[in-house]
Amino acid sequence: MNQSRFEWRILFVCMGNICRSPTAEGMLRKRLDDEGLADRVEIDSCGTGDWHVGAPPDSRAIQAAADLGIDLGALRGRQLSIEDFAHFDEILVMDADNLERVLDLEPAGSRARVSRLLHYAGQPGQDVPDPYFGGEAGFQQVLEQLALAVEGLVTSLRQRLDVI
Repeated sequence: MNQSRFEWRILFVCMGNICRSPTAEGMLRKRLDDEGLADRVEIDSCGTGDWHVGAPPDSRAIQAAADLGIDLGALRGRQLSIEDFAHFDEILVMDADNLERVLDLEPAGSRARVSRLLHYAGQPGQDVPDPYFGGEAGFQQVLEQLALAVEGLVTSLRQRLDVI
């Protein structure tokens, strides 16, 4: 088991780690900072594919997040690894395809709880659509969905961390 200063560890997962998952990471990081909980929760993001390893988020994701006061500029893409299942408490995926990919990679005895992020928005069977091949409207739709899910996740974290 991982021994660190963090009480909870969350990993967001999408296909390439340049649109949805880094945006979710940035949103949650900002919300936890606003709540004074940033030092209690470790947050990261990754992709199931390796196309964008080391690359910054998509410029449209960076701009859409910046419009909300969220800075994604320092984030860099990485690929999901077997070690993530031992390190993180929760692995939150954006869609059914990535859920299947994550579950296919999950080793026996994994400590991580794997589920769709929109579970926290009250939409457990719904996908956050990939905006990569679309226009600006797709990125705005993703922001709206992620904002709802992140609020639900923050509520859940407050309960888990016993914060009133």
